[in-house]
Amino acid sequence: MTDAQHLPKLGVSASVWRDGRVLLVQRAKPPVGIWAFPGGHVEPGERLEEAAARELHEETGLTARFQGLAGLYDVIRRDAAGLVTVHYVIACFAGLAGPGEPEAASDAMAVSWADPDSLGGYALAPNMPAAIAAARALVADAGCAGL
Repeated sequence: MTDAQHLPKLGVSASVWRDGRVLLVQRAKPPVGIWAFPGGHVEPGERLEEAAARELHEETGLTARFQGLAGLYDVIRRDAAGLVTVHYVIACFAGLAGPGEPEAASDAMAVSWADPDSLGGYALAPNMPAAIAAARALVADAGCAGL
């Protein structure tokens, strides 16, 4: 079997909010330097929301109270010949940050509480504007303070 036959793979991300700002991490692994939600692989036997909480904690040290699934997003990369080299389906969970301040750890180079209306200074991963909007709406619809 080729690697392409093992695609797509399942991943998770955590769109975490505090005081109207969304937490972004700058990736330390390829694609290096891109800003995205904390996230990563789902381990065998791990529930999606548990994976999102684990990845959030590993990358930032934070916990969160998730409100639900903000959406499913494809990340697809191709080589020069057009063959798929990466295909993830990302289950994005949204919620409010727990106590404490985030610190870059694990796969993160940096962390930032970003104003979702002023993201021009961030090189965002694909689908991030749509994911931020969906997560913001979910958290606001759940009646969370600060949004």
